[in-house]
Amino acid sequence: MGNNVLLDVKNLHVHYVTSEITAKAVNGIDFTVRAGEALGLVGETGAGKTTTALSIMQLIPDPPGIIVDGEINFEGNNVIFNTDKQNRDMRGNGIAMIFQDPMTALNPIMTVGAQLAEVVLTHEKVSKAEAKKRVMELLEIVGVKSDRYDDYPHQFSGGQKQRVVIAMSLLCNPKLLIADEPTTALDVTIQAQVLDIINKLREQYKMSMILITHDLGVVAETCDDVAIMYAGQIVETGSVRDVYLHPKHPYTRGLFDSIPKMDDDAAELIPIEGTISNAADLPDGCYFHPRCRYCQEICKTQQPPQRGEEHKFMCHFDLFSKEEA
Repeated sequence: MGNNVLLDVKNLHVHYVTSEITAKAVNGIDFTVRAGEALGLVGETGAGKTTTALSIMQLIPDPPGIIVDGEINFEGNNVIFNTDKQNRDMRGNGIAMIFQDPMTALNPIMTVGAQLAEVVLTHEKVSKAEAKKRVMELLEIVGVKSDRYDDYPHQFSGGQKQRVVIAMSLLCNPKLLIADEPTTALDVTIQAQVLDIINKLREQYKMSMILITHDLGVVAETCDDVAIMYAGQIVETGSVRDVYLHPKHPYTRGLFDSIPKMDDDAAELIPIEGTISNAADLPDGCYFHPRCRYCQEICKTQQPPQRGEEHKFMCHFDLFSKEEA
């Protein structure tokens, strides 16, 4: 893998503002994605994962969404200052996104082929015949028969629709693919097939990827690095190997403790008590402290510092370092 940085997010803050509340969805996150590498963005529902993705794509609904602070540098260009035309050019050619629900990503009154061909025609100067040829070839690559070109979305199963959405995201050979929980609504067998397709195509097209998920197992199979999100912050990040073998943050540790262990039927699951902090009413101090079994007084009043270099975590204490000695 190359060391050149493709995407560099710095101190990103995103709020959703209404007349009644301000929800602080993303609170000062930093991460990088290098060319050819895959980052897993992991966290509970409400952690800010999708908001982060929509910010990168410049698709935050405005109003009520506002990027309050920070930078999103793609190929050295801060996309926050893009014009609408620059954003349209960037989406598809530069960055593409696979959305959670393939049904809402497809127009129900247009044939699948017409929708995919429209993507090619929008971004590249090719004939309609050439666009159709490319769409049919890519449909075959993702496991959808090209003779389904003139079928409508409702004629496809959930797994087939997700394959169509994957094809749509890859039509213009993007440099960065953002996959937002691409297997959530699919059964386990189809999930494995879809992930296999994404992995093979990423390798074939030399793409970078951000995989958004709550499934740590999927990240282990798919990604080079992992970032753990909680209440709009990245509380731990590093290589998949480092974070999985030596989790440093109490929240990350809690996620692993709550996963069944296949080789130990007697192991007791230790759930994380409580629910994720409300983005409209975040606690003082560390956002995780109301649920943390290691909480001390300082945790209730002061935001924790970021520790580490390659393997980073946000905590007042280095609780688990002795286990590595």
